[in-house]
Amino acid sequence: MRCPVSDEPTVFLIDDDPATARALTTLVKVVFPRVATFTSAAEFLSFYRDQPGCLVLDVAMPGMSGLELQRKLTQEKIAMPIVFVTGHGNVPMAVEAMQRGAINFLEKPVQEQKLWDSIRRALEQDAQNRRRWARRQRIEQRLARLTVGEREVLHLILEGKMNKEIAIELKLSTRTVEDRRAKLMKKMDAHSLAELIQLVMTH
Repeated sequence: MRCPVSDEPTVFLIDDDPATARALTTLVKVVFPRVATFTSAAEFLSFYRDQPGCLVLDVAMPGMSGLELQRKLTQEKIAMPIVFVTGHGNVPMAVEAMQRGAINFLEKPVQEQKLWDSIRRALEQDAQNRRRWARRQRIEQRLARLTVGEREVLHLILEGKMNKEIAIELKLSTRTVEDRRAKLMKKMDAHSLAELIQLVMTH
């Protein structure tokens, strides 16, 4: 069973065993009503379009395993938080999954509260990731509006240089440097030097 593509957070559940998939879907829906269920990693990949949410993922599946799917998402820079639920896990699997950023590695039969808590953490992490990504995009868009001259001034500001020093290095008048600095501050929507530096250094 699939949910239509939506901006609402969705729990994407992948398990090749139909009975287990139905049981997990029912359990997850007690707390998280939006669940999209798949029987294989390939089926999920053909459906997924960067919707917000998290994965509840089996490890041992025909075709692409759960760990292989995790590796593929990492390679493609898809930061999808994952909760592994498996009846075939072992310590090396759990270690690899957690080292690659899995939220949890739960054994079947899964404890209800542990599953719900893990999904809640995964959805919170996804929301945080998306907020950070959106912020970086906004800053990149602001940077793209800067002229070459404004970028030169910005680069030297980040080196800690004062207007007079920048003017000397760029062979400009102090007034021109001040004008470029005022324009880049406005374009970056920064109200102070500290805010400007924080925007550029943390984006």
